[in-house]
Amino acid sequence: MKRQIVIAGNWKMHKTNSEAMQLANQVRIKTMDITKTQIVICPPFTALAPVYEVIGDSRIHLGAQNMFWEKEGAFTGEISAGMIKSTGADYVIIGHSERRQYFGESDETVNKKVKAALENGLKPIVCVGETLEEREANITLKVVSRQIRGAFADLSAEQMKKVIVAYEPVWAIGTGKTATPEQAQQVHQEIRQLLTEMFGSEIGEKMVIQYGGSVKPANAESLLSQPDIDGALVGGACLKADSFSEIIHIAEKLQ
Repeated sequence: MKRQIVIAGNWKMHKTNSEAMQLANQVRIKTMDITKTQIVICPPFTALAPVYEVIGDSRIHLGAQNMFWEKEGAFTGEISAGMIKSTGADYVIIGHSERRQYFGESDETVNKKVKAALENGLKPIVCVGETLEEREANITLKVVSRQIRGAFADLSAEQMKKVIVAYEPVWAIGTGKTATPEQAQQVHQEIRQLLTEMFGSEIGEKMVIQYGGSVKPANAESLLSQPDIDGALVGGACLKADSFSEIIHIAEKLQ
């Protein structure tokens, strides 16, 4: 029996509020027959509340793309977990490689954000993954292990029940390159073993571990069929309702 499959769409810096509401409505219409797959859409902060108006009474969950770890204060331009929660969102992406690459995110700040998200009833989708240089140097496992140990430092097994891990090889994000199903499965299996070692077999076995990195309808089935891949964090393909819903329907058939 496959673990629950979670398909999340990271809209990144795309869509004005009216465009976001239109896309959310199209996704809602095209996925009305879905009963098993968990769907999460993550529009920009500005569109969270308007999108919730469109999907609030559907099976689609709302997520944010980032957050700050403090509750409130003089942090110009930042958004707290409580603010995100107040829009109707119940998920948040933390530690995406673009945040690490462009905005100085570290394993330490990811850890602070994960803790703040959990304290406020948000489910974190925590991203880990290696660069092309790191893969070519054969240190993928070392890098991903460091990121996981850092992100989940001082967390309990109970807290980990509300966490999703997304393995996103940095070299496959927005490049059109995708890890082969075998490459992705190998890292997912190693992540699961590490989580088992850190938090026990129940957490390791049940943890949803998504794959992210140029997931499209054409490769979704081969990736999602792997035993340790429990979903996808979709980038470009989630910006069109047709391709995103096609990935979701592929996931639904596998359960």
